[in-house]
Amino acid sequence: MIPVPEPTPVSRPFWEALAEHRILVQYSPSAGRYVFYPRTLTPGTLADDLEWREIDGAATLYTYTVARRPTGPPWVDSLPQLPAVVQWDVGPRFSTELVDVDPDDVRIGMRLTPVFCDLPDSGITLLRYRPADA
Repeated sequence: MIPVPEPTPVSRPFWEALAEHRILVQYSPSAGRYVFYPRTLTPGTLADDLEWREIDGAATLYTYTVARRPTGPPWVDSLPQLPAVVQWDVGPRFSTELVDVDPDDVRIGMRLTPVFCDLPDSGITLLRYRPADA
């Protein structure tokens, strides 16, 4: 069994939305930008005006690696792994894993679409990404 995130009071809206197959990200009206990871104050300005907004999750691949050895014991049967960082069209970057793609077909800058991976035993939904043209 893979380790799962534990929602905090600050991050709970993000995780609850993922369980509904929606993506909520915080937005600061005073800074005019989205921020991620969930927090209580806007980075850079410390404004307390963060609000949750839904995004479609469309993204571009920023960076990735091909892990041909398990990154930890829970992933011994999930090789190769494709840990990645994607850049959401709305701005922030998000650490994730690529799915439904051959490692040889992965390219920096490729367009990606979200995949909601429900983990029934935990009630958590993880946000993964696959090529937009898949």
